Amino acid sequence: MAGQIKLVMAQLNLLVGDIDANTDRVIANARRAMDEFQADVIVFPELTLTGYPPEDLLFRSSLKLRVDRALQRILLSELDIAMVIGFPERVADKLYNSLAVIQGGKILANYRKQRLPSYEVFDEHRYFTEGDQVCVQTIAGCRAAFTICEDMWEAEPARQAQQAGAELLININASPYHLNKLQDRQQLLKQRSSDAGCAIVYVNLVGGQDELVFDGGSMVVDSQGECRYLAPSYEEDLYAVEIECEAGKSCVVKPQSIAPSQSLEAQVYAALVLGVRDYVNKNGFPGVVLGLSGGIDSALTLAVAVDALGKDRVEAVMMPFEYTSRLSLDVAAQQANTQGVSYKVIAINEIYGAFMNALDEEFAGYDADVSEQNIQARARGVLLMAISNKKGSLVLTTGNKSEIAVGYSTLYGDMAGGFDVLKDVSKTLVYRLARYRNEAWSSEAVEVIPYAVIDRPPSAELAPGQLDQDSLPAYEVLDQILELYVEQDCSATDIIERGFEEEQVRRVLRLVDLNEYKRRQSPVGVRLTRRGFGRDRRYPITNAWPIGE
Repeated sequence: MAGQIKLVMAQLNLLVGDIDANTDRVIANARRAMDEFQADVIVFPELTLTGYPPEDLLFRSSLKLRVDRALQRILLSELDIAMVIGFPERVADKLYNSLAVIQGGKILANYRKQRLPSYEVFDEHRYFTEGDQVCVQTIAGCRAAFTICEDMWEAEPARQAQQAGAELLININASPYHLNKLQDRQQLLKQRSSDAGCAIVYVNLVGGQDELVFDGGSMVVDSQGECRYLAPSYEEDLYAVEIECEAGKSCVVKPQSIAPSQSLEAQVYAALVLGVRDYVNKNGFPGVVLGLSGGIDSALTLAVAVDALGKDRVEAVMMPFEYTSRLSLDVAAQQANTQGVSYKVIAINEIYGAFMNALDEEFAGYDADVSEQNIQARARGVLLMAISNKKGSLVLTTGNKSEIAVGYSTLYGDMAGGFDVLKDVSKTLVYRLARYRNEAWSSEAVEVIPYAVIDRPPSAELAPGQLDQDSLPAYEVLDQILELYVEQDCSATDIIERGFEEEQVRRVLRLVDLNEYKRRQSPVGVRLTRRGFGRDRRYPITNAWPIGE
């Protein structure tokens, strides 16, 4: 007999470690799904109760007590709706990444994740034991099988579901964003729907967690892999989909709501905004402060901060020195005024002079070099950190991935702070994002980032007439070399064979290797690529690996 299921995908922004609040949200959203959508089923993301990734919180001795208490509260709610909830399950000396199907005060089914990722940003083998059993449960007259995140990236769990007679496959996820990740998932689900022989419900987490951003994009594909429902990326909400079921046959999903596609710039900018908003809010900072230099990196960082938090929670500080140009002073003031943020000008001439007087004996007999330039940057870092200490604001640093890669930044200077918005944004992408913010982010026809900033040659302005290109290859070339080396693990020989100049390649790679010690001390920042500087690129500081093959 044919029937219809009303299923709700709970694309939620959860807080890691806040099991009580996350449980409150499970119960409240289950009630909302019943009242607002008359739903039969609500599906929550992976590790719903703890948030993802809980990392070494999973080693805490009270984990089982807290999770069991949360599950008991959900059971006592005795809600009529079927709830699919992710949680860490402790059984004797083993911990599983599990889900439970709960309805009417009873646990109807339990599934344990079979495939545990330990690559890129994932380290699940550190915590969990693999499950080995398929799980199929009849819900609202439909035989549904369940999998968790990485299970979908291999064929066997889906095939197990097919062999067990599943008519629908429900997959819960905490899948972080990287460039073009949505397209990767859609292609994957197309293949897995064929392996499983049925439609797939894919529910993903949304929100920022330290350097990770979970972009949502929950979806439903039919048994041919055609996307029939796609929730908006980066937006927390409940998304209801209707699924037609007939005993012994794959469920039918007719075309419903498909969120509009986004350009790469739109994806990245939204990820940055969400990453900043959640890092600041979830850690309880009242606002942020940053150095606004008149350059494009700080200009883009300011725009992201205002879009994430609102103008009243953002302070910008211009800290000029004798090498700071009139153009820098003017465009910084222009942007601060346009965006309506608190704006201060604090000159560092006297501070720099005091440092140099104190170091006069130490520096005697040495020629001026980068040491004096770094003192300027560190003077600015001291001021920003002092403001942070006094007001409780988080210091946003403004270094981009290209500069961080080759060490074109000052340790304890412009690297001093709590969160680097552009840490995984190449310089060439910075320019694209700046134009995108002016032209497409909102309907307002306002030059948020002055085009004088976008069009000027980049400079740290730490010496007279200084330009970035005096010390570095053109960013168009540099970023290509860095992508091949950092993100694709190509050797110097590989890169040279692609047509890049040998001397330039070897110099860039040497700079990347030499500056690992700086990156280990840099703030966290939003991860956007498959290989960002942080959780998923782990190179030894001390090593003698030769550049070459």
